[in-house]
Amino acid sequence: MLTVDSTRAGIAEARDAAQAYLGESCPWADRGAVVLVASELITNAVRHAGGWWRMRLLAADGLLTMEVEDASPLPPRPRPAQLDGGGGLGWHLVRRLAGQVEVRPGESGKVVRVSWTAPSPATV
Repeated sequence: MLTVDSTRAGIAEARDAAQAYLGESCPWADRGAVVLVASELITNAVRHAGGWWRMRLLAADGLLTMEVEDASPLPPRPRPAQLDGGGGLGWHLVRRLAGQVEVRPGESGKVVRVSWTAPSPATV
């Protein structure tokens, strides 16, 4: 398991740590998709939830799970995309790139849990 939080790392370090973990523990994962989802969820925590966050990645039994916890109890909500740089794309990207998405209460805010399932050998 990989755990990274805002007391020890920034968004770039979290992306780098996720890439390294995937290379070691989950070679079947789409690294670009996983890293983009991590970046979006952490960026949302920084922008909309007071800045504190914790990311956990776990690869086991053909399942990759990422949890990003932040200090806001409010769930993410889709906004209209602003193609002029004003935002609104992140939550749409997360929902499109992750296999499953779940938001639940956390110890001091919320936890966004996303997961991906390994492709079956017949589809590879």
